[in-house]
Amino acid sequence: MSEPANIDWENLGFRYMKTDFRYISKWKDGDWDEGRLVEDNQICISEASSVFHYGQGCFEGLKAYRTQSGTIQLFRVDQNAKRMQESCRRGIIPPVPVGKFIDACLRVVKANKTYVPPYGTGGTLYLRPFVIGVGDLIGVSPAPEYIFSVFCTPVGAYFKGGLTPVNFTVSGYDRAAPFGTGAAKMGGNYAASLMPHELAKRRGFADCVYLDPATHTKIEEVGAANFFGITRDGRFVTPCSPSILPSVTRKSLLEVARGYLGIAAEERDVFIDRLDELSEAGACGTAAVITPIGGIEYRGRLHVFFSETEVGPVTRKLYDTLTGIQFGDIEAPEGWIFKVE
Repeated sequence: MSEPANIDWENLGFRYMKTDFRYISKWKDGDWDEGRLVEDNQICISEASSVFHYGQGCFEGLKAYRTQSGTIQLFRVDQNAKRMQESCRRGIIPPVPVGKFIDACLRVVKANKTYVPPYGTGGTLYLRPFVIGVGDLIGVSPAPEYIFSVFCTPVGAYFKGGLTPVNFTVSGYDRAAPFGTGAAKMGGNYAASLMPHELAKRRGFADCVYLDPATHTKIEEVGAANFFGITRDGRFVTPCSPSILPSVTRKSLLEVARGYLGIAAEERDVFIDRLDELSEAGACGTAAVITPIGGIEYRGRLHVFFSETEVGPVTRKLYDTLTGIQFGDIEAPEGWIFKVE
């Protein structure tokens, strides 16, 4: 059993901390090389790389968890691998094989296991796999070479305060175009969200809600996370759209709601003018896990769900069950957990 590093685990926050090793692999002439662990956290690439000029790149986010017994495990890393393959295909990037992706993540966690926060602190080891187009290229076309890398950093809560309700405002901006790259985890989607996020923060909100780009009538995403709601008759609902990023956390919550809590769960349209149908609401994703939504401001009115200060009972059960599975306190469905040996 590895001993955690000497870090103030209780005050991590969600920010970068350099760890000892990261994985790097290169694609050239039709193949990925074997890949290796390196200590240097700097990457030297051509100034003409397509990732700089044409945004040809994608990334993932997942976590490693220390259990009560001290062992370390990854949560549904195969789903992140498959989602990255879809993002790669959308960006004309050579897909990273699922086995290679999983192996890279396991190797990075094992090499940096002292940075996995102790059980009970609420902290996790966040992994950031990414693929970027590199090489000498000036025309608008796929890159001649690619780099696949995975680094990690210990993190605490994404939003300050942890599982505490926060308020959001509806943005007039779109994060993605209809039939665009919204379902792929590509950097351009996040670049488009920076200004709306900053404008929301200046007005005292945690982030903003994005509506569907075609009609601006339906909720799509909440900042950098997916949206879910609990209807007044106790159903778990989450938006369904081809321009929503298919979150692994959201997918898992659908299964947790049905299989562990016995709650009816469905993907369907969630109309912004029908918020009264919901008794609770939240944002979900790898970074945030679940962030309860106290209220959503729309057209000058703040619609409050369960409470602006207290977490709703169903949201609490979803959070406790999901994190219980992730930290090894609750038995996981088959295939969800990958042990770091």
